[in-house]
Parts: sequence; structure tokens; C-alpha cells
Amino acid sequence: MPSGTTPGKLPFVVWVLAVGTFLMGTTEFVIAGLLPEMASDLGVSVSHAGLLITAFAIGMIIGGPTMALATLRLPQRQTLILALAVFSLGHVVAAVSTSFTIVLIARVVTALATGAFWAVGFVVATAAAGPRDSTRAVGVMMGGLTLANVIGVPIGSFAGQFTGWRGPFWALAALSALAAAFIGRFIPATGQRAEVSVRAEVGALRQVRLWLALSAAVLIMGGVLATYTYITPLLTDRAGIPEGAVPLVLITFGAGALGGTAIGGRLGDRRPMATTITAAAATALTLALLITLSASPVTATALVFLMALAGFTVNPVVTSLAVRFAGNAPTLTSALTTSAYNTGIAAGSAVAGMTMDSSLGLTGPPLVGTVSAALTLLPLLALAFSGTPRTARIVARHTTRAHAQDDEHAQAPAQH
Repeated sequence: MPSGTTPGKLPFVVWVLAVGTFLMGTTEFVIAGLLPEMASDLGVSVSHAGLLITAFAIGMIIGGPTMALATLRLPQRQTLILALAVFSLGHVVAAVSTSFTIVLIARVVTALATGAFWAVGFVVATAAAGPRDSTRAVGVMMGGLTLANVIGVPIGSFAGQFTGWRGPFWALAALSALAAAFIGRFIPATGQRAEVSVRAEVGALRQVRLWLALSAAVLIMGGVLATYTYITPLLTDRAGIPEGAVPLVLITFGAGALGGTAIGGRLGDRRPMATTITAAAATALTLALLITLSASPVTATALVFLMALAGFTVNPVVTSLAVRFAGNAPTLTSALTTSAYNTGIAAGSAVAGMTMDSSLGLTGPPLVGTVSAALTLLPLLALAFSGTPRTARIVARHTTRAHAQDDEHAQAPAQH
């Protein structure tokens, strides 16, 4: 067990890494609450401004696996600090710019940094926690992303109404710089990473079931985020909710996401396929109802909550399945799951933006979401018929020779 830890207590560095994922989750989704104001200030349409979410997602798609492979042998502390520094600088550039193109580029750069942080942070957290608590450590890091929707996004939206959209960007720049300082303080300086094989990482991705799980991640997140990206105009123009009350609805979305993540984590180990299939079907049904029933403020708010609750129930389960199926490629697979979710976000938000400019108007995004969520059932049913492993694989990597013995114990369960 890593030094400085006691059974049942996670190392402080895990919580620091969770703060980093909280900031990065906030910056990815806070745009949804600032979209109309950003569009007006930067001189573009709301649907065009939605590309700021799409661009970040594309950066994550590319950055996750690319940075996972590129930094395999680099010192982990250096990689994490550099990622947070670039993340902070990207927000400063966006905050001082009046050009939509420059803000768009800054979003891509910060997404690349986010991909690097996530790929390395996952490994650092599991190694610091040790084999017994590695899954719990990953859950805490993923909890940072979920809490970003519950706390970060609504606070950012509220702050944007008083300071303008640039205020939240300045805050994220400052907080990420502070997080970099904490990372430098609480992650010990080590030499090179443990010897790893890029060929082994890539070769382990031949599992068909892994790609079915990743496909489900793409489709479910594409369905939910296609709608969420343009939720502000839907709530204000169709449901008649005052703009000042939109952050309150975003809080209900975040609460639903947090609840869904908890439900998926609790039920997913015992009944992974029943949980995901039921949740995906419920997501599709909720989004379909949003098309016709979103004219009422109360109904629209309730459906936004249910959309998040059902949709985010799928996430921890398919992520866990992907890691199990990956075998000996935990680092690359953790990055690929992030890429999968962001592929769904990019595709869903892009198609939803096009439907906004069509005759479908505000009902276009939830229609896109309904179709995508319904299609999620295809890979999930394929997985159900192919069978899933009953034993969770513990993923833990260590960075120093002193941890070599722990590493052997961490890998032992994978052989069963």
C-alpha cells in the first residue's frame, strides 16, 4: 500500500486531482449557460456559438488518446502541472479576445490539456490509492466531473450574468493555476514512468466488446448533450422561463447527473446490462417527451432532471465495462472512454445545431437526442447477448521501483 495512506482513507492527492477534473468539467459545460451572451458579444448566431462546445469535445477526442500515448514515459507530476498551466493560459486568451475564431482555438487547446490531465490523472489516482481503493479513487475523480454540473456550471452561469461571460473564464484560469501549485506540492517528484509498451497498449484494444461499450458511451452522451447544449434557448423561448432562472434549471440537471452516476455505480456491478438498457430506454423516452411537453416551465424542468438522471446512469457502467474489456491497456482505455463521451458531445451538438437552423427549430436538439439515445440500445443489447465479465479488473499503476511489489499484487486479479 502506498505510504501515507490508511485503509479506508484516500490520499489527499486523489482529492486534488478531483478538483482538477471539476474545473475541467465546469469549463466544458458552462458554455451551455453562457451561450446567448457569448453569441451576442462575439457577433455570431447561437447555433454557431454552440461550436465552442463542439470544438472542446473534438479537442478531447484527439487529446485523450494522443496525450495518453505521448506522455507514457514522461514524469507524471510534470505532465499534470504542464496540462493545468496550458489550461489556465487558454482561458486567459479566451477572456481577453474579441474574436470568435481565437476563442474557438483557445477552447481546442484547453481541451488538449484536459485530455492529458485526465489520461495521466487516472493512473496517478489509482497508483496513489493502491489496489484496494483504486476503483474508489477513480470514482472520486469522476465525481469531480459530475459535481461540475451540479455546482460549477450553475455558479458559472450565475456569475456570467453579473460579470459577463468573461468573468467565469478568468475564475477558471486562476483556479487552475492554483490547482497546478497544489499538484506540484502533493505529488512527489519521480523520475521516468514505469516501463510501458505502446504496442501492448494498442494491441490490447482488439476486444470487440470494448468497442461496443465505447459505442454506447458515444451514443448516450450524444443524446443527452445534443439537447443540453441548446437547453437555454429551449427553456427561455419555448418554456417561457426567465433567463435569470435558467441556472436553477441547470442545477436540476446537475442533480440528476449526480444521482444517475450514483445509481449506475451502485447497480452496475451486480446488473450492468439490465441497468444500462433500462436507463438508455428511459433516456430516449424522456427526450421524446421533451419535444412535445417542453412548453410548460414545470414539465420542462422535470424532464431536464429526468434526462440527466437516466442518461448519466449509463456512464459509470459502460466506463467500468470498457476498462474490464481492455485487459492490459488501462491508460489508453481511460483516455478512449473520455474520447468516446466527447465524440458523442461533438457529434450530438453539431447535428443539434444544424436542426436549430432548420424548420424543426427549438425541438430539433431533443429530437436528435431521442434518436441517439434510442440507438444506444443496439450496442448494449449486443453486449448483453455476448456476455460480460463478472469480476471487475483493478487498475493500478505505480511510478517508482519501490512500488514494484504493489504493482504485482494489483495485476494479479487480472489473471483470474
